[in-house]
Amino acid sequence: MEITNVTEYEAIAKEKLPKMVYDYYASGAEDQWTLQENRNAFARILFRPRILIDVSKIDMTTTVLGFKISMPIMVAPTAMQKMAHPEGEYATARAASAAGTIMTLSSWATSSVEEVASTGPGIRFFQLYVYKNRKVVEQLVRRAEKAGFKAIALTVDTPRLGRRESDIKNRFTLPPNLTLKNFEGLDLGKMDEVSIHQIFLANDSGLASYVAGQIDRTLSWKDVQWLQTITSMPILVKGVLTGEDARIAIQAGAAGIIVSNHGARQLDYVPATISALEEVVKATQGRVPVFLDGGVRRGTDVFKALALGASGIFIGRPVVFSLAAEGEAGVRKVLQMLRDEFELTMALSGCRSLSEITRNHIITEWETPRHLPKL
Repeated sequence: MEITNVTEYEAIAKEKLPKMVYDYYASGAEDQWTLQENRNAFARILFRPRILIDVSKIDMTTTVLGFKISMPIMVAPTAMQKMAHPEGEYATARAASAAGTIMTLSSWATSSVEEVASTGPGIRFFQLYVYKNRKVVEQLVRRAEKAGFKAIALTVDTPRLGRRESDIKNRFTLPPNLTLKNFEGLDLGKMDEVSIHQIFLANDSGLASYVAGQIDRTLSWKDVQWLQTITSMPILVKGVLTGEDARIAIQAGAAGIIVSNHGARQLDYVPATISALEEVVKATQGRVPVFLDGGVRRGTDVFKALALGASGIFIGRPVVFSLAAEGEAGVRKVLQMLRDEFELTMALSGCRSLSEITRNHIITEWETPRHLPKL
C-alpha cells in the first residue's frame, strides 16, 4: 500500500522496531498530555485563504543563519538513529542533503560528526548538551566545527531528564552493538566511559542514570556566553517557551531561538510549541530568527508556523519513523511529502513566496473571526 502522508510511517515503525526502541522514540513525559497537545493545537488553527492570485510559480527557498536552503523544513536532532536503521545518521544526512535542507546531529548520535561529514556536502548543525566536564564540551564543539558543522543548537530544557515512563518500564538501554560515537576518542576525564557504552541501570531508565550523572544542572545564561568564547559557530538556543526567556536569550548572544518542548519529553503540561510560538516571536521583535519543532506532520502545519512568525520548522519523530520503515528512502520521502504539501498549502492560500505568508492567512481559536461580518 502506498504511503501518502508522514503519519503513516509511525505504524510501520511500530511493527518493525523492538518495543523498547519504538517506545523510546514515540513516548513523551508522564501523562503525555503535551505529546498529544503538540498535534492537537495545530488542529485549532484554521486558514483564511486568499483567492484569484497567480500561483503558477511558488518559491519556497529561504535563508537560515545565512545558509540558503530549499524550503523552511529542516531535520531536528534525534538520538541514536542506528536503533531505527543500520545506516542511522548516515542515511538521514544524505536524505537532508538531497532535499537541500539542514540536518541537526544529536550529540547522542550513533554516528560521529566526522562520519556524518563523510557522507558528502550538506549544511549541518550540531545539537549540544553541556556536561559537568567542560573539557568534554570543548572537545565536542571543536570536533563539530572542524568537521564543517555550521551552528550549535544548544539544548537548554534538560537540566534533568524528564520522566518517560515507558523507558523505565522497558529498562531502556542502548543495544550492545551501538555506541554514542561522539564520545569515542574524547579525553573523558571524570566521565565514566562504561556509562557511555553500557547505558543501563536496573532500577531506572538507563538513559536517565547516564544523563543525571553527566549533564550539568548548574547550566545558566552565563554558559551560553561562555560557549561563544570557545566557538565562532552561531548558537541557537533550543527549548525556549516564553517571551521572557526569548529576550534573555538575545541579550546572551543567541543567533536564533528554537521554540521546543523537547518533543514533549521533558516537562508535561507545557503548551504545544505552536501555542507558545507567537509570544516568543513578539518578544524577539525581529532581532533573531525563531524556529519551531514539535508536532509538525503536515505541510499545513509548516504554513501555520510561518504565519505565526516562525522562520522555519524542524521535524524529529517523522525522521526516525520513516528511517525505521524505509531507511534513507523513507526520510527522503518524508521531506518530499512535507515539501509538496507545503507548496500546495501556499498555492491554495494565495502565497507565492514565504514573505507573502502573513498572520492574516490564519485564524486561531483564541481570536474573534475577523473575516465574519458583524451582525
